[in-house]
Amino acid sequence: MRDDSQLKWSRGWSLTTRIMAVNLFAVLMLAGGVLYLDGFRERLLEQRETEVRVSAALLAASVSDADGDALARQLAAAARIASFRVRVYGPDGRLQVDNWDLAGPTYTLIDPETQPLRKDVARLLDRSIEALAGARRLDDMNLDAPDVASSHAVIAMARAEGRPAATLLYAPDRTPVAFAAAALPEGRTLMLSANARDITRIVRSERAAMFLIFLGVVALSMLLSSFLARTIVRPLRRLAIAAQRVRLGRSREVTVPRFQLRRDEIGELSRSLSDMTGALRSRIDATEAFAADVAHELKNPLASLRSAIEGLERVEDPDLRAQLLKIVKADIDRLDRLISDISDASRLDAELSRARFERVDLGAMLEAVVTLYEERGLPRNIELALARPGQGTTCILADERRLAQVVRNLIDNAISFSPDGGIVQVGAARGGGDVIFYVEDAGPGIPPGTEEKIFKRFYSERPQSEDFGRHSGLGLAISRAIVEAHDGTIAAHTRAEGGARFVATLPAA
Repeated sequence: MRDDSQLKWSRGWSLTTRIMAVNLFAVLMLAGGVLYLDGFRERLLEQRETEVRVSAALLAASVSDADGDALARQLAAAARIASFRVRVYGPDGRLQVDNWDLAGPTYTLIDPETQPLRKDVARLLDRSIEALAGARRLDDMNLDAPDVASSHAVIAMARAEGRPAATLLYAPDRTPVAFAAAALPEGRTLMLSANARDITRIVRSERAAMFLIFLGVVALSMLLSSFLARTIVRPLRRLAIAAQRVRLGRSREVTVPRFQLRRDEIGELSRSLSDMTGALRSRIDATEAFAADVAHELKNPLASLRSAIEGLERVEDPDLRAQLLKIVKADIDRLDRLISDISDASRLDAELSRARFERVDLGAMLEAVVTLYEERGLPRNIELALARPGQGTTCILADERRLAQVVRNLIDNAISFSPDGGIVQVGAARGGGDVIFYVEDAGPGIPPGTEEKIFKRFYSERPQSEDFGRHSGLGLAISRAIVEAHDGTIAAHTRAEGGARFVATLPAA
């Protein structure tokens, strides 16, 4: 059954991109909404402030020559047309004319104590959002002060600046009220005020719309979080459970999900964990098989030693005792070789995992190894023939010491199978992106069907002329392990003209 996390549209997007997109989306939406509302409110207030200042200037110009009843009639008309409250203060600061006394109030200030709870909540939200957005703070109106010119800061501003001035104050219910003042002849001052409750209604309406958008963003975020839970949390939980079971020693029972359809970091992680578990399982199996093979191989010389020692206790004939002692010595030598080769094989993987591969000229290394054999001398008049490649044409990245061990193992193997006076041919060449080196002998060749068996641990197919137990059967197995650790391959086959040919292929540097 297909896993829910393997969604078609999760194949191309990286995990980092999806997480950043989800997180930034909600944050940017909310930040943009707050900034938008704050700027929108400020623009409306500035516009209203400008309107009352212009209106005060125009009204002051139109009534500058009026006095007494004419002034009162004009102010009453202005109140009916523009819903302004217009007051005129004399040179002594006392109120002379108030159009509300003539035509009735054009707006009312609401006592917040008489309003329902939802209005208190609305005002609390207003204050919170304005504080969060850093909105301009307005002063509160002082309704207890006497209605004289000195009680109004806007009048002092107009007189100080010598031109119409305007300001905004909060009514008791936090409704903005715009005030403007302009000078009249004979030291009088006209003050105009207008309730900006419509701005509060507009802003609250926009905030309600923004709140609906916020709910939509929250719902979308929840959906996206659910998507992340499906595509990240669940797969990670499955991988964690599998890793826990592997840690508890149940690696053979565990199938780590691979999430083949995913092309993001989760997919890469699942496949890496699956491959790692497979490699661990193979390593455990190989270790168990190696331990079993070691135990089996050690039992043979130990059994022979036991038999020879028991015979020494019963045999009195000097010749037979000498023969039994020779067997004991041979078995001890065999055990020594076995233990040395087993120790080398057991350290091989760990050493190769820590090795630092360096650039090695395989042709130069082959020449050095062949020269060493020739200086030391070869048995049975056998000769080594080197096909030296061009300098620098067969360079690879390798652990030179371990690679030289492969060459020595193959040459030793070829020498042991070569007839007296035979020739062992060694060479290397560049083939495309690979470097190939080979070792050939003129011996009996490889028995059919054993081309792969000879690379198994402790498998030994030795010439009849060779003393039993001289080889542990680990040389070719070690050689294959070293070559494969260098991302290469090694194979063996029988030459058409007779003899065996071992060919190792390694990636060129």
